[in-house]
Formats: sequence, C-alpha cells, structure tokens
Amino acid sequence: MQDLSSLTNHQIRLAARPVGLPTRENWSFTTEPVAEPADGGVLVKTLFLSLDPAMRGWMNDVKSYIAPVGIGEVMRAGGIGVVVASKNPAFAVGDHVSAGLGVQEYCLIAQDQLKRSGIFKIDTRLGTPTQWLNVLGMPGMTGYFGLMDVGQPKAGETVVVSGAAGAVGQTVGQLARIKGARAVGIAGGKAKCDWVVNELGFDACIDYKGGSVRDGLKAHCPQGVDVYFDNVGGEILDHVLARINRKARIVICGAISQYNNTAPVQGPKNYLSLLVNRARMEGIVVFDYADRYPVAVAEMAGYLKDGRMKSKEDVVSGLDTFPETLLKLFNGENFGKLVLQVAS
Repeated sequence: MQDLSSLTNHQIRLAARPVGLPTRENWSFTTEPVAEPADGGVLVKTLFLSLDPAMRGWMNDVKSYIAPVGIGEVMRAGGIGVVVASKNPAFAVGDHVSAGLGVQEYCLIAQDQLKRSGIFKIDTRLGTPTQWLNVLGMPGMTGYFGLMDVGQPKAGETVVVSGAAGAVGQTVGQLARIKGARAVGIAGGKAKCDWVVNELGFDACIDYKGGSVRDGLKAHCPQGVDVYFDNVGGEILDHVLARINRKARIVICGAISQYNNTAPVQGPKNYLSLLVNRARMEGIVVFDYADRYPVAVAEMAGYLKDGRMKSKEDVVSGLDTFPETLLKLFNGENFGKLVLQVAS
C-alpha cells in the first residue's frame, strides 16, 4: 500500500445555493490530507467524474427524490476511480470502481457508507472508464429503463427524444432503433443533428436552434408520436404533446430548459392532449432500478461490442475547471456525455 501521508485531497464544496446559473462564487475550493481507510473501508483515487443536469437540482434546498447537497459539503458526483488503499476483502488495490465519489481527487468510503456510495467494480473489458459513465453508467441506465420500462416501445412505433445528442438521449435513440422503432431526435445545432442521424443512425433529427420544432415534428412524425422521452421540458414538451397518438407514453426524465429559471417551473400547457389521447405521462428516477443495472449493462455492452451502439463522451480535464465545465450542460456546449477528467 502506498504512503498516503504525503498526499493532499483537493475538493470542491457547495459554498452558497445558486440563483439561476451557478457561478464560481457558489463554490469553495478546499484541501485536506488523505487518510488511510479504517477496517472495512476503501480509499479511491478519482479518475473521471460524471457531470449531469441533475446536479443543478441537487444544489437547491427543495424536497426531491434525493436530499440536497448541504452547504459546505463536497459536491455530489458519480465517478470512476481506482482503489489505492483497501481494508475490505471485496476490493483490491488497483481495482477500477464506479461510485458516488464527489468532486474531489480522493474519496474515503467507510464500511457503513459502501452501500450508500453505490460502489461496485467495473469490468474495463466491457467498456472504457468513460463509457462506464455514459452508456454503461447512470445515463445509459436512465435511457434503458426509462425507454424499456416506462416508454415500452413496440416495433414500427415512432419514438421522439429531446436532448438527443446528450448522454441519455443518445442511448434512447439508438436503443429505440435496435428494438425496431423509428427514432426522431431533437437537438441544438446542425453538427449535433447530423451526428445523431449519420453516426447514431436515428431516422431524423430536428434542430430546435435552426428551425421550428413544430414543423419538424410534422415533417418527421407524419404518423404521430407513440413514445416521447423528455429531457428538456418547456415549449418542446408542448409541441410534442400536440402530436401524440392514442395510448402514447410520455417519459419525464428531466427538464433542463427549466433548471436555472428564477421564475417557477412552467408545466405543460398542452396536457389535455393526454386526456384526449388516453395517453400517460410518467417520471423515471434511475435509482429505482439499481438491482437491475447488471442486466442492462450486459445487454448494452453487447451492443457496444457488435457496433450497434456508439458512446460519445465530451471529456474536459482538470478538477479546477469544474465550475465552468458544468455550465456547458446548460448552454448546450457539450457534445456527448460530459465528463471531467481528474487524473490519468
């Protein structure tokens, strides 16, 4: 076991709750010595962190599916790391693991926190560390269970997904195609739309920045929409609700268009379309499916291996860039799953 006494852990903590977009002033940058794990515990060196839209919600002091990050706490984040010290027989030094590591260089996980951290060994033969934060990680699991369990697509149906070039959206569209459905994406900018169609194999992609979403849906969903996987909320949700078929399924995964609003969140104005079309709208929180992750990982690792599925990550280096890198999610700058590289 290496000598840990000389190591310093750099951490980023929530200093103040943001109003609107978070700024550098909302964070404090702290250091502390790296400590040995106690019996049953492990010490993990962070390699990559997953940056996700949900992080914005965790900064607010409101009741949600998970407690908010406390003021002064290390910012919550899932990541991939390598075990550098272990007093637990289940984990050996050198093991690559996925866990809730937080925005820091080292994460000490005590025995009684192992379950809460969600730590598990990853198999780098199934995918690269960054793919374990994307298709094989939380976004992939969200896309898989949101689409398969809540959306329940059937062959020949039309599946529309917003945020199509993002982490969850890329999985949803590719999976819809594999299951025999038509996949229509909505993304921002010609480059993203071209990539979604030409690289990921979507049937079409609507550029919400370059044209009318309403016209795009009319053109690319002539038979209506059977499943809508919503990552953005707002106006786009209303446009899709105007095009849904009878018994359509609307999967509510996120509402990135609303996360930094200083005004109250706008609900759908077109919700009576659910009544007319006997459709349903249901939320997806990925943690509900944790016991089934291995099934989805095995299936999607197979698709990655045989080339039916691709996994694109947008990797930015440097822990200190976290405040600015996080904002790429909210101005649509990220291309693929946004990942922060903390160490090589």
